[in-house]
Amino acid sequence: MKHQSILLFFLVFIAIACKNPEKENPQSNNVITSDVINFWNAYDHIVATQDSVLQYNYLDSLYFKKGTVGLEGVRQVRNYTAQDYIEAINNYPKFWNSIRENTLEAPKVSSKLQVGIEKLKTLYPELKPAKIYFTIGTFRTPGTTIDSLVLIGAELAMSNPKTDTSEFPENISHLKTYFATNPNKNLVFLNIHEFVHTQQKPRVNNLLSSVIYEGVAEFVTVQALNQPSPNPQIEFGKNNAERIREVFEDEMFYVANFGKWLNSNEANEFGMRDLGYYVGYQICENYYNQAKDKQAAIKSMIELDYENESIIETFVQKANYFSTSLNELEQSFESKRPTVIGIEQFENKSQNVNPSTKAITIKFSEALNGYHTSVDLGNLGREAFPKGTLNGRTWAEDNRSWTIPVELEPNKTYQIFITNNFRTPDNRPLKPYLIEFKTR
Repeated sequence: MKHQSILLFFLVFIAIACKNPEKENPQSNNVITSDVINFWNAYDHIVATQDSVLQYNYLDSLYFKKGTVGLEGVRQVRNYTAQDYIEAINNYPKFWNSIRENTLEAPKVSSKLQVGIEKLKTLYPELKPAKIYFTIGTFRTPGTTIDSLVLIGAELAMSNPKTDTSEFPENISHLKTYFATNPNKNLVFLNIHEFVHTQQKPRVNNLLSSVIYEGVAEFVTVQALNQPSPNPQIEFGKNNAERIREVFEDEMFYVANFGKWLNSNEANEFGMRDLGYYVGYQICENYYNQAKDKQAAIKSMIELDYENESIIETFVQKANYFSTSLNELEQSFESKRPTVIGIEQFENKSQNVNPSTKAITIKFSEALNGYHTSVDLGNLGREAFPKGTLNGRTWAEDNRSWTIPVELEPNKTYQIFITNNFRTPDNRPLKPYLIEFKTR
């Protein structure tokens, strides 16, 4: 009886172990690839019919509803809609056929990724756990993060120079250059870069913090994997370092120039997108090189508090990347901004404006681009904003003044806030200006 009990216990133990293979490998659940399998199942059903209603039903039932939190996350972060998927599937069959085999290799990448994560943990022992999700999107990211999730867009991240882009329109033609860098061979680097992002504090919405945020992830990944960055921006930046620094110093405070440096195809003088990655990388490399304790430097970089301006300023100062202090660079920027120099119909702050005034003309210190405008409420709120301002706004022929129609009432205080969305042809933003007056 005793031997039977031992045998029964042994069989139960074996059965439990077989049903829970992750017990043998605790890291096996760190990389989830089921969304890739589900996508191709949905894809096969979608391309088998021309019925658009059925296509959307297949996408929803076979992909979205079976999706992981990773798929939900990447759709949220990149605003992917069902229409985006259906249009991409129907419009680019050659692309999908060329990428399919690569994406189905995702489950085999798991062990390589785990090795990379262990290397990162050696560099940064405080590493918090995160999960990596391989998903299929519609060309808006090879990799991003949300909270503690790494979200991989396998349709981009697993491409290579043979991936067919012959059907691509102009708005995604930049992907040809990206595919030429053979992203499929750099999956570990991409994933560790994104894994670093899951360890960082939230960035704030300005260009300097954003490039440092990306630079930290890029530089730390290079150190962890002991390999050069595969991203062409880094080598290009090294070869054009002085001019890139000069332009960045001039533009870093321009609210409208974000796309010239990060995550956009907006034109710049270098003909290379995403050079903000290089700027941030170089700042981090400089900081690291001057540090006596290298591991402490890595820890400081990863744990930077982007909401604390003094910490960021100290970090940048130690890096000694810029030609002068941030304060002096900001003063230089402010000195170059266009300003409102007056109002044609009356002086600002006037307490005796004629209520029959039908228009207000704002005069600028120099010609603006004649396109970007924006007015807002002052601190007195909507009640103090003139009526009738929407229709009939006009620029002067030389773009040095801008006129808005108004409907005024007697004995009333008004405010119009002229925002920094006004800008010069080279994107220098207007200094904000509050118009305030009272009618007699």
